Amino acid sequence: MTHSLTKPALTLYLAAPRGFCAGVDRAIKIVELAIEKWGAPVYVRHEIVHNKFVVDSLKDKGAVFVEELDECPDDRPVIFSAHGVPKAVPAEAAKREMIYVDATCPLVSKVHIEAERHSEAGLQMVMIGHDGHPETIGTMGQLPKGEVLLVETPSDVAGLEVRDPSKLAFITQTTLSVDDTIDIIAALRARFPTIVGPHKEDICYATTNRQAAVKAIAGKIDGLLVIGAPNSSNSKRLVEVGSANGCAYAQLVQRATDIDWRSLSTISSIGITAGASAPEVLVNEVIDAFRDRFDVTVELVETAQENIEFKVPRVLRMPA
Repeated sequence: MTHSLTKPALTLYLAAPRGFCAGVDRAIKIVELAIEKWGAPVYVRHEIVHNKFVVDSLKDKGAVFVEELDECPDDRPVIFSAHGVPKAVPAEAAKREMIYVDATCPLVSKVHIEAERHSEAGLQMVMIGHDGHPETIGTMGQLPKGEVLLVETPSDVAGLEVRDPSKLAFITQTTLSVDDTIDIIAALRARFPTIVGPHKEDICYATTNRQAAVKAIAGKIDGLLVIGAPNSSNSKRLVEVGSANGCAYAQLVQRATDIDWRSLSTISSIGITAGASAPEVLVNEVIDAFRDRFDVTVELVETAQENIEFKVPRVLRMPA
């Protein structure tokens, strides 16, 4: 064999945990079980999870994705996405006597309950989150307009206009960067020393675990690929965590066809992870693409084990 045909050696560090979390798993299952129970079409308000591959495969099974409830007929079931919805949405569905199933991740629902509890105690809420993200819209929509103030950065804290600085609580979107959120919380506590926070961080276990796994491989790799969708908050945060922890090259790719091979031509090590809504089949596709071009040694770097499972709603566990 001539030397030119020899594939260059590459160590591929595979981060674990990666990919599907319990909330995403449950949301996908809800759509599949709803189609089994009520037949197609079943309507889904907003992408059930932020991943084109997942959405397309559910479309093939009979799911119809819409942005708003008024695009759904009264006589077909509708499912609300894992990101959560404002209170007005299920209220409208009930008014129209629709069958609806809420696939909101239980960890997002926990934040909704927290916000309501604080509000009932007379506290105004500050939400740390990304403006316009469905989860932020859903959480802020649990309370009347003006009851939840949004901050995205530490500098936003200075501009907050609150009713009473001594009656405040904060909550966070579940998919944020753990490190960035610490800075925003510090700014909130500095300006409002009595602000009430959650007993335990709102950022979900899956987001935290995936970020920790990226930190564990960041020092060993020439580049990081995060498999996930461009509108997936937790996936974008993984790219940022990689960059912040020393990865000179950190990129988000939806699947193997998106890889920029020219940028990776001189690398000898690569890290791979996947956002919480990216299926493992896409991870395998990316690994296979590397095997085609390199002599790959795979090293698993596991920083935690996840065995959390969320039950699907009772209506889907009962016979039709």
